[in-house]
Amino acid sequence: MREYLIVIERAGNNYSTYAPEVPGCVATGSTERETEENMRAALELHLRGMKDGELPPDSAEVSVKRIKVAIP
Repeated sequence: MREYLIVIERAGNNYSTYAPEVPGCVATGSTERETEENMRAALELHLRGMKDGELPPDSAEVSVKRIKVAIP
């Protein structure tokens, strides 16, 4: 089992998510929880497909930081 970072964003009345370490893998949902569950399923399918196709798994190195910005 491996952990992946996901980013969940509010998109109007829904939510969307992506995994920066696995470009091209996205999911949506009507709640944050549903979106996370959908993303888990999408990642499993995406990574299984890459393995079956003998493609190396995407694994971009990602760093996440929160910074402060002065607003004039």
